[in-house]
Amino acid sequence: MKIGIDKIGFYTPDLYVDMRELATARGIEPDKFTIGIGQEKMAVAPLTQDTVTLAANAALDLLDEADKKAIDLVIFGTESGIDQSKSAAVYVHELVGLDSAARSFEIKQACYGATAGIQMAKGHVALNPDSKVLVLASDIARYGLNSPGESTQGAGAVALVISANPKIMVLEDKSAYHTSDIMDFWRPSYSDTAFVDGKFSNEQYILFFETVWKQYQAKSGLTFKDFEALCFHVPYTKMGLKALKPTLEAEGTKEDQERILENYQKSIQYNKVVGNIYTGSLYLSLLSLLEQTIGLEAGSRIGLFSYGSGAVGEFFTGILQPDYQTYLNSTQHKNQLSARRKISIEEYESIFRQELPIDGSTIKLDTSNELASIYLMGMTENKRQYVNKQRLD
Repeated sequence: MKIGIDKIGFYTPDLYVDMRELATARGIEPDKFTIGIGQEKMAVAPLTQDTVTLAANAALDLLDEADKKAIDLVIFGTESGIDQSKSAAVYVHELVGLDSAARSFEIKQACYGATAGIQMAKGHVALNPDSKVLVLASDIARYGLNSPGESTQGAGAVALVISANPKIMVLEDKSAYHTSDIMDFWRPSYSDTAFVDGKFSNEQYILFFETVWKQYQAKSGLTFKDFEALCFHVPYTKMGLKALKPTLEAEGTKEDQERILENYQKSIQYNKVVGNIYTGSLYLSLLSLLEQTIGLEAGSRIGLFSYGSGAVGEFFTGILQPDYQTYLNSTQHKNQLSARRKISIEEYESIFRQELPIDGSTIKLDTSNELASIYLMGMTENKRQYVNKQRLD
């Protein structure tokens, strides 16, 4: 049975910071952000949005009534959950109007969560060929103002429908994976920002790619010549290149290197202007590749490297399907990105410092950009935010 990605889409907040302006404000040479780590813009989530609203908006743009009837499993990959008990998937299940005869749950393993969800979805569809699975990857990356990781923040969500006989990509069966208990990145319950050992995390990311790539080659017998492109989890867009280039230069022909490096650049165009969205970064990269590349033919094999700090890594592959371009929403995605509003560094810092009340009180927010106000019930970690009003009307 062929199982894979039937639909894919994304959503990001309508606010962003220009990375050159952020660098200047921090007394840093702007090229260190735009060239050094490869980031141009950073999506900023206002207080009216969280991982639930981001994911719900991504799904609302993707699903039709037939999908809603067929989906009997919702898997939400995130490390920015809004509740220590109730899954974000249950909120989205209601917001997008899915049938009640469905399982809904959340997966956490840093940036690897959505990949785990996709692999579980494949197993579910194999047992239930007529069903579909909604996999959500939604996160808000926060490291803190003036912190070393500030330039690798971002916010957004990717939604995927996994089904039999998929229209976009068939996911192949062979994959390679690796786990190691390390502390390169962590987000303790007492902190609303993440902690990271940047140098160590970069080293482990590269090591994990080398490890799973060798494992995959041993299992499959495939080499770089068998791939049209490779997509990576990209906390910043130069990260994937750091892992790819040494192995590609050692093993690939000149033709392999030119093809794969050219397509890598296409695969990071969306990530450059959104920033790090943790669980969704790999799939935003895949979407960028598919929507930015002219002439990427059906039958092409795409490699995908997923890495979640702490750490779990996986390399797996997919085959593009006939007329896959017909089922992409590239115009909508490009329009969404171009319609965003640039905010000043002062506005960004003010938004970053805003906090939700923890006493159950109602708060009033600026709705000039058509975002909904929030009513909080209970503690902050049990909050319920609503999807943008204009997107539900």
